[in-house]
Amino acid sequence: MMRERELKIRETARELLTKGTVDCVLGYEAGTIPLRARPVFISRPEDVDRLCWTGFCTGNLAKYLMGRKDKVAIVAQGCVSRNIVGLIQEGQVDRERIVVIGVPCLGMLDYRKIQARLPGKVIESVDEEGENILVKGPGFSQEIPRNFVKRDNCTTCMHRNPVIADILAADKVEETAGGNLDKVATPWESFDAAKKWDMFSQTFASCIRCYACRDVCPLCYCKVCFVDEASPQWCGKTLESADVATFHLLRAFHCAGRCTDCGACESVCPMQIKMRRLTSKIEKDIRDLYGYEPGMDVDAKPPMTVFQPDDPEDFIS
Repeated sequence: MMRERELKIRETARELLTKGTVDCVLGYEAGTIPLRARPVFISRPEDVDRLCWTGFCTGNLAKYLMGRKDKVAIVAQGCVSRNIVGLIQEGQVDRERIVVIGVPCLGMLDYRKIQARLPGKVIESVDEEGENILVKGPGFSQEIPRNFVKRDNCTTCMHRNPVIADILAADKVEETAGGNLDKVATPWESFDAAKKWDMFSQTFASCIRCYACRDVCPLCYCKVCFVDEASPQWCGKTLESADVATFHLLRAFHCAGRCTDCGACESVCPMQIKMRRLTSKIEKDIRDLYGYEPGMDVDAKPPMTVFQPDDPEDFIS
């Protein structure tokens, strides 16, 4: 399972670097504390054993492709591969300069859910080779069903296999995770406007404007973000509710028709804000209104970039 994938990633990386097919491999390595993995650039064959593949490889590596002039191999599960497709569509990444090491995904883990099941315990390691994960620490060892501690977005993922891949690190898996894709978005549709605003305000009330959600997102690559513009100033820099709301609403609409629900924004948020309450609704609207799923086809035109005679115009009145 995970170990098999990890070994294949390392084998592939070693071969690509030894032959000079790529200048570096972009993947994950273990973090400095348990339950974490971080992006790593490997440029020498002797360093490939630093590469890992665990349920904690949650950062979206597509973010690190932009601006690179060298030839790069990138490790990519389903959602990351869809973001790579999106960046190719937007002219940010040259397909000829990347090699995609595709990883059929079993769903990533939420370290906060694991920690919540073991209050007061010091976790030293997690073994992911079975149907259950095995969590170990000083004086304890406990199995937890993997499905109980998956990230929320991974339980409803519809595209677990890479959309594009030059090499696969494992056999393809069942395409969907089996959950209800619209579990988060649908409840919002039953609320009236006042209730929606109240729920939205409550969801983002704890935001501290650290911009971790923006900085981790592969869709946010503007040289100057609208929140950093001084002239004109689109958005105030305070923690007042109006400024917080403006930031999240404008950022979400910038991601309309582009977000692949990779969940990176939720994973990095230090305040544990449920970002997907907003992004999932926009993703559902794009799917319902335009029949479009981001990152599925390199040659497709994203709906916010084209006009069709039969586009919905109900909002014009």
